[in-house]
Amino acid sequence: MKQPKRATIYDIAKKLNLNPSSVSRALNHSKNISTATRELILKTAEELNYKANSMASNLRKGHNRTIGVVVPRINQNFFANVIAGIEEITYQQGYNLIICQSNELAAREIKCINTLVNQDVSCIIISVSADFESDDHLKNIKEQGISLIQFDRVADELDTFKVTNDNESASREAVEHLIAEGYKRIALLEGPQNLNIFRQRKAGYLKALRKNGMPVIPELIVENAWTKDLGAIATRKLLGLPNPPDAIFASTSDFAALGVLEVANEMNISVPRDLGICGYSNESFTEITTPMLTTIDQHSTLMGKTIAQLYFQELGSVTNGRKDKVVNIQPELIIRKSTLKSKI
Repeated sequence: MKQPKRATIYDIAKKLNLNPSSVSRALNHSKNISTATRELILKTAEELNYKANSMASNLRKGHNRTIGVVVPRINQNFFANVIAGIEEITYQQGYNLIICQSNELAAREIKCINTLVNQDVSCIIISVSADFESDDHLKNIKEQGISLIQFDRVADELDTFKVTNDNESASREAVEHLIAEGYKRIALLEGPQNLNIFRQRKAGYLKALRKNGMPVIPELIVENAWTKDLGAIATRKLLGLPNPPDAIFASTSDFAALGVLEVANEMNISVPRDLGICGYSNESFTEITTPMLTTIDQHSTLMGKTIAQLYFQELGSVTNGRKDKVVNIQPELIIRKSTLKSKI
């Protein structure tokens, strides 16, 4: 179905037999036009359902007050809260957001980036997809003169602003908590190791075991178990071992931890008595499961606000050649019943 043509200042000018520049001045509330003419133009604009083209206006002014955000999943609490934090700050500054979802696919991520570049946004904020391999499309953003800020999942080698968590220390604290609660064989569900955050979380797990004199058992480490379904598959594999784990750290996500809990319930395994479960991200459902899930809060809303503040800080900077910086936000271990073996 053909869309109706959008009214322009030229349509208003033609209808009133006026110069388009006069219409433009009236619509921009210029004083260099008579009151009667301005009122006539505004009335006609309303009749024609004229809407200002903000993008064209921004281009004329040499700056687009629009920021693009690319996330792997919009429907995850972590990313939704980051977006909310960004929007809170950008709204105060009179900026708009365009939000894109990569669905964890690098090809789709590249298309999102190309779309935002073609929209001439002033900044692109991104957390890269699970199958991220090359940063060429991110380099293109900078080459186009568009600001780039990475968060959570980042390309380490690329010189940009980055807002991250201390994933290694958070994972180490989580595993040390499990050890303190009396768990002896702690399994790890790890994410794709091409992503820095999952490498860091694995490093924290390994450090906690070694610090406490516990062996690293390869069969208790399951790769790429980062969704609910994959978490469930990994759990069935782990619990089917001759000597199964007595705790599982789902370092990838709370969704993976939910998969662990569902399998434990199916197998009539008592949590936390016979199996401790810890997730990552503090998704809202972790407070309503039975038992409630121990997790790690990444302070995602604060992360979003920090990202936006970095952009506006740089926008207002008069310093040339300023080096890009990394802001590290400390996560918080949220201890709930799913790991409190000592309290039974």
